[in-house]
Formats: sequence, structure tokens, C-alpha cells
Amino acid sequence: MTGVDENTVDGGRPRVAAWKRLLPPVITVVIFYFIFRRVPFARFLLALERADYAGFFSLMIPNSMVYFALDTLVLAWLVRWFHGPIRYGELLPARAVTYVVSLMNTHLARGALAYYLTRQVGMPFFQLASTVVFLWLVELTHLALWTTAGMAVFARRVPAGLFWVPLGFVLFWLVFLFYVKRGVAGFALLERIRAWSIMRTFRRAEAKHYVQVILLRAVMFSVALVFHFFAVKTFGINIPLGELVAFLPIVFMLASLPITVAHLGTTQAAWIFFFNRYAEESQLLAYSLSSHLAFMLGRALLGLVFLPRAYKELFEPLRRAALAATRPAASE
Repeated sequence: MTGVDENTVDGGRPRVAAWKRLLPPVITVVIFYFIFRRVPFARFLLALERADYAGFFSLMIPNSMVYFALDTLVLAWLVRWFHGPIRYGELLPARAVTYVVSLMNTHLARGALAYYLTRQVGMPFFQLASTVVFLWLVELTHLALWTTAGMAVFARRVPAGLFWVPLGFVLFWLVFLFYVKRGVAGFALLERIRAWSIMRTFRRAEAKHYVQVILLRAVMFSVALVFHFFAVKTFGINIPLGELVAFLPIVFMLASLPITVAHLGTTQAAWIFFFNRYAEESQLLAYSLSSHLAFMLGRALLGLVFLPRAYKELFEPLRRAALAATRPAASE
């Protein structure tokens, strides 16, 4: 016995299992393997060549900018509700930089956002992390509501298994909110967990907060819906607005699953599955891949624009504190 856990590395830090690091790339490759077995690569390239990129980028660039503005607004409202006053402009770098981090890992991006907010608001990390997790879960719930409405209208075109998704969200919230608000008598461990800072926002949130965030996200979805409705036409695709309203939330929900690299693969498969009656699969693949990359990279570019300001706000105070700590020692 060496006394060192095989799951740790030097310094006692946990070592991430190799299979966990490899799983997202493997899943991504497997999905695209099956996609390109259905879609000839030559037809995919032809669909890319025929696209109207001037029209496409004239829609996708504003889409990223409007999303960024509204996404920051939702965050600002949440911080003001649960942590105190903060200016909208102060949160622009925080939100923008997380888009860059999300290219690597979405969970890491949420942690980075909580850390940035800690520096901005001056409250404990886990209290801000509670609000970030709250926002994430309500965003998923918002998509689940749209998804439920769409599946109810087009029930025959939806795999029966998908109907467990909205039911799962309902059951989760019923159990979770009962636990957060009332606790579980007789279970000391659960009561201690309920008192943790990471649960703070859920303990304080009222029904109006959930409703208002869902309504704000609904505005964001409506804007994205309009952009996609016109953008698909630049690839020679015409999808009825009602079909987009019904199935685009499912596409977005699948895109939010952290199981592939940069959410690639699941998004493209969903576009092909739900909209193949309105265009060739090669066109849908070309559009979904182009729009996904344009949106992702557009947000990342916004993050790079704000990166110098974010770096200064985050690390300049630390640098000054370090310099101040060394001055007495230097004077001695």
C-alpha cells in the first residue's frame, strides 16, 4: 500500500477518469458517423456551396448579439432579485466571457460565471452558484414547456419516449420544491443539505420569480425563432412557422445536453429527424451545422471583445493585493 488513492494525482487533486474525458468526443464521432451514412458527403458539400451566406450572416450575427443582450438582462434581474443592486453594464463582461469558456465545457462556464459574480457582487461563491444553477434549471424547464406544447400538437410525429421528458420535469420540480421549501423531517443529512448556500436561491425564490424568468426566456426563444425562420431560407429550406415553434425547442433542449463536443451531433440529428419532410437531409445538415457554429463562434467573439475588461476586473485587484502584501517584507 502506497497510501495514495489511485483516483488522485499529485497534491491530492482528483484525477478525472480517462473514459469520462473521451466519452464526449466518442459520442460526437459516432453520431456524425451515422449521420454521414445517411447523408452523402458530396451532397452535404453541395448544400454548403449553394447557400446564400450574405443573407445567412446578416441574420446570424444579429441573432448572437440580441441573444447576448437578452441573456445578460435575465442574469441582471436574477442578481438584483437575490443578491442586491448591480448595473447591467457590469454583467456584460461576465456573461460574454462564459461563452468563451463554454466552448470547452458548459459546467466550467457556469462555475466561471459564479466566480465572476462573486468578485462583482462581493458575496460568497456558493450563494452566487445557487443563482447560476437556478437559472440553468429554469431555462431547461422553459424549453420543456415549449416542447410539451409542440408534442401535444404533433403527437403522431414524436417518439413516445419523449413524452417522459415533460413528465420528468413535473415530478422533479414537485419533489425538489417540496424538499427545499418544507424539508424532510427525520432526515438530518437532507436537512443539512437544504441549509447549504448552494440551495439559497431555491429557498428564497417565489413562484413569481420562476414565472418571470420563463417569460423572459420565452422572449429570447421567440426572437431566435424568427431568425431561424428566415435563416433556413438562405439554404433553400422552407419550414412552416408552426413546425418550428413545435420542434425547435426540442432541438435546443438536445443541444443543451453536455454529452458531445460543443453540443455538436445531437443538434444536427434533431434537425434531420424533425424537419426532413421540408428539405433534403443534406440541406438540413448543412444549415444546422452552419447555424450552430455561427451562433457558438459569434458568442465566443463577443466574449473575446470583453475579455480584456473581464481580466482587468477579475485579476487586477488580486495583483494589487499581492503587491501590497510584498511591500512590507521588501521594506524590511
